Amino acid sequence: MRVRESEEMYLETILLLKQEKTSVRSVDVVETLEYAKSSVSRGVNLLVKRGYITLDKTTGNIEFTPSGKKKAQAIYERHRVLTKALQKIGAEADIAEENACRIEHVISDELFAVIKKFVDN
Repeated sequence: MRVRESEEMYLETILLLKQEKTSVRSVDVVETLEYAKSSVSRGVNLLVKRGYITLDKTTGNIEFTPSGKKKAQAIYERHRVLTKALQKIGAEADIAEENACRIEHVISDELFAVIKKFVDN
């Protein structure tokens, strides 16, 4: 998995977990993604270094910075729109979901805008 894709997966996962739980910790990300604890630890530390999240050293709680939340929301929007587009052209829900998850990390902003316009019509 490329660095950008991995980073985006962590951000999207944290965003979705925050919609379900009041506090999110690295262990929640481990359980959700089924990644090794060491991989998630490295990923979370990278997100901290890049200024996308903060990590409370006492509780382990993860919080978004404003730029991190904005980036996570944009990634999740791509996921939702791409899933809808794939379903709109005939893909089954589970196939659309799985493939949207892969496409969201590589699609250009220009093509995403075209697909979003298609879905909104």
